[in-house]
Amino acid sequence: MKRNVLIVDDSEFTRNYHSYILREADFTVVTAVDGADALEKLYSQSFDLVLTDINMANMDGYEFIRRVRSSGDYNDLPIVIISTESESEDKSRGFLAGANFYIVKPSDPKPLIENICMVLGIEAAPGGGP
Repeated sequence: MKRNVLIVDDSEFTRNYHSYILREADFTVVTAVDGADALEKLYSQSFDLVLTDINMANMDGYEFIRRVRSSGDYNDLPIVIISTESESEDKSRGFLAGANFYIVKPSDPKPLIENICMVLGIEAAPGGGP
């Protein structure tokens, strides 16, 4: 069964990189350029997981996560932060906002898929996909 993932990142290169990895692992991917764009897409489609950056214009990842969690409709939606910010303070802020997991960029494809599958509670295939 294909899982639908929303990737939120202001870098087109990063969105494309993560999209490619996830599509190769048999995920369906939708992308957003910032938190505001992501909220619009989240409210109009169904997702199994959100993969979000922190540092973005218009609405950063922390604010995006807080808004998602405050709506009450998405309390069970897994949200994974993937960011270059690696300090424990950044991670704490992410978890306090409501993130389920935190990955530091850059992430190699196999560990990225393994971590996403772990958060989703599904088995990663030997090739790295679900």
